Amino acid sequence: MVSGGMACVKYLLFVFNLIFAITGIVLISFGAVILVVYNDYSNFVDSWLFAAPVLMIIVGVIVFLVSFFGCCGAVKENHCMIITFSVLLLLIFALELGAGISGYIMRGEVGTMLENHMSRTMPQYSQVDIGKSWDIMQHDLDCCGMNGPSDWAKAGFQDNTLPLTCCHNVPLKTNTTHQSTCDMNSLTVREKGCFNKFRSFIEDRAVVLGGVGIGIALVQLIGVTFACCLARSIRREYETVETTAH
Repeated sequence: MVSGGMACVKYLLFVFNLIFAITGIVLISFGAVILVVYNDYSNFVDSWLFAAPVLMIIVGVIVFLVSFFGCCGAVKENHCMIITFSVLLLLIFALELGAGISGYIMRGEVGTMLENHMSRTMPQYSQVDIGKSWDIMQHDLDCCGMNGPSDWAKAGFQDNTLPLTCCHNVPLKTNTTHQSTCDMNSLTVREKGCFNKFRSFIEDRAVVLGGVGIGIALVQLIGVTFACCLARSIRREYETVETTAH
């Protein structure tokens, strides 16, 4: 049984692991939300962009499971479980650090990636899945075309016509068909291009992912410190008991 200040460390470690388990759930939830958001824009991004939210979900699951070792080890004052918890925590920290460095390096390639995919898919707007992706992006980001509405003329749209999602409120024709249209002369046309907005959209979420990762990593280091102090105290208690027994 640990005594004195180490008893305080024991309970702090237990509380820390409860918080740690909650952060695991937060990581899983946050990663899942971003993964769903990115899925709507899958035609514009490379597969490596999905690695960050998937890794966040995996780390969240591991964090939740690892917190079990910390809680049990703290309550039972089990030296082996606490050491296992510390080692796993350090491995998670290294994984997060590596993911953060990789994300920072790959962040510079977002512009090139978007430029390639957006210029390639604009002429393919008639394809259902690609057209849906463009419509979602133009509606959600309040934009039109890659750099502006005029880009659609290069993609095959004639007579100044535009995709319907390039207009806020699509006007109706006055002929008998009453067919909805959107063109360059529409008063509600979205004038800004999607490239810069989508780039900022991805980079902003990358910053949030990085911030969440750094924050949790700092909490993990505090947890490792508590665990090591408690493990050392338990070790000394065992050695004292063994010495007294002999």
